Amino acid sequence: MTVKRPNLNQLRAVAEDLGMNMSDADLESYNALLQGNFAAYDLIEAMPDYVPEVKYPRTPGYRPEGEENKYNAWYYKTTIKGAPSGKLAGKTIALKDNICLAGVPMMNGASTLEGYVPNTDATIVTRILDAGGTILGKTHCEYFCFSGGSHTNATGPVHNPHKMGYSAGGSSSGSGVVVSTGEADMAIGGDQGGSIRMPASFCGIYGMKGTHGLVPYTGVMPIEITLDHTGPMTSTVRDNALLLEVLAGADGLDPRQYAPKVAEYTKALEGGVKGLRIGIVKEGFGLANSEGDVDEKVKTAAKLFAKLGATVDEISVPMHLLGPAIWLPIAAEGATELMMKGNGMGTNWRGLYTTSLLDAHSAWKHRADELSDSLKITMLLGQYFTKHYRGHYYAKAQNLSRKLRAAYDAALANYDLLLMPTLPVKATPLPPPDASRELYLQRAFEMIANTAPFDATGHPAMTLPCGMGDGLPIGLMLIGKHYDESTIYRAAAAFEGAGDWKKM
Repeated sequence: MTVKRPNLNQLRAVAEDLGMNMSDADLESYNALLQGNFAAYDLIEAMPDYVPEVKYPRTPGYRPEGEENKYNAWYYKTTIKGAPSGKLAGKTIALKDNICLAGVPMMNGASTLEGYVPNTDATIVTRILDAGGTILGKTHCEYFCFSGGSHTNATGPVHNPHKMGYSAGGSSSGSGVVVSTGEADMAIGGDQGGSIRMPASFCGIYGMKGTHGLVPYTGVMPIEITLDHTGPMTSTVRDNALLLEVLAGADGLDPRQYAPKVAEYTKALEGGVKGLRIGIVKEGFGLANSEGDVDEKVKTAAKLFAKLGATVDEISVPMHLLGPAIWLPIAAEGATELMMKGNGMGTNWRGLYTTSLLDAHSAWKHRADELSDSLKITMLLGQYFTKHYRGHYYAKAQNLSRKLRAAYDAALANYDLLLMPTLPVKATPLPPPDASRELYLQRAFEMIANTAPFDATGHPAMTLPCGMGDGLPIGLMLIGKHYDESTIYRAAAAFEGAGDWKKM
C-alpha cells in the first residue's frame, strides 16, 4: 500500500498554511522534488505498528443502564481477570475512561471520540493484571478531562454518591463514585489540575497524585506532558499504597519519567506520625470561595495530627496564591497544542505513541462545535496566546513553575509535609440542563486553587476525607517532597486509624 501523493491544489494549501506564496511553476518544481521522499512513507505504511502485546483475554463488555448505573459513573463494564496470584489478587479495579484498555470502547467523555476501541493496553493496565487484579471496566470522566465538576461528559452528568444532583468532582468523576459506593475496591484516576484529588475529596475517598513521572502515563490519553499524572483512588489508605506499589516505576516508554524513585509504600503505614513536622499552609485557607466548615474541619484535623504526636505549625508560602495563575498558561496553551492540535500525541518526544488513538481523536477537527464549553474556552484562550504571543507566556509560566516548586521545597526543608484543604468547597449542585454558560464554566473550574499548583510543580499530594458538612465529604490534602509518597502514606494511615472520618 502506498500513501497518497498531493495534487498541486493540496500542495498550495500546505504552503499557504506555512505562510509561503508559490507560483504554479514553483509548486510543480517542489512536487517533483518531493516524490522521492514518499518512498520512505510507503515503507512505514507497509510495516505493522510496534505496540506492546495484549496479554490477557477479555470481551468488549456492555454499557450498563438504569439502577446498574444509578450515578452514571460507568461507561463500559467488563471483567478482565489478571494473573492467578500477586499483590492485587482478589482486588477489583476500575479504570478512568482516558486509559487504553484493548478491545474495550473508550470515549474519554467526548462525543467526538465515541466509537473508538483501543488496540493496546496502557502500561498500568498490564501492571494491574500482572499483579493479579481484576479489571471491571471503564468509568466516566469529563469531556477530554477538562473540568473539575462532573457535568461535561457527553452522556450526561455523573452524580455524587452522597447526594444525587450534586457534583462527584472531576475529571475522574466515575472513578470516585464507584470506589465510594463499593462497586470497585480501587480505581485509577488522572490528574492535570486536581482530577484525582477533586473527585476523591467530593466523594469521600483517598486519592493520590504521586510525584510527576512516578507512574508511567504510557497508553493514557495525554493533556499536557509536564502536567500529566495518573494514580490510585481507593476507600482505604492501605489499598492506595498497595496499588501505587504496583503502578509505580519506569517503563522505558514515557518521557515524563526521570529515573523515578519507588518504594514499598505499604511498609510506611505502621510508622505513626510521632516525630513528623507538618506545616499548615495558611494561604490554602480563606480563599474567596472558601466555605467556613471546610476550613474549620481541616484545621480540626490538623489538631488531631498534633494529638497523634506530630509537630504542627502554621506556616506561610505566599507564592501558593500565584500557583493557579502559573498553572493556567501551561494547561491552556499546552493542552491546545498537544491534546487538540497535536491530536493527543504531538511530536518531539520518545516513547509509545498510540497511533490508533491519534487517528480516532483527529475527528474533533471536523466536529469542533460538539466540544464542551469547558474545552472550548480553554482552547480559545490557548490559541489566542499561542497565535498572538508566540507561546511566550507558556514558556514564562514553565520558568515560574520552577520558582513555585522552589517555594514549596523551601517549606519542605523545614517540614516533612504540608497541609491544607484539598478544595475550598464541598460538592456543588450540578448545573441544570438549561444552565447559563457562565454557571456551567463556574462549576467546571471553581475548585482548583489548591490542587492545580502541585500539578505544575510535580509534588506528590494526597487527599484524605476528614469530615462531613451538609451531608457531603470534606477533604484534607497532604503534600510531600518529590518521591516521598511514603511519608504521606505514613501520616494518612495514622489519621485514618484515629477514628471514623464521617464523625470528625
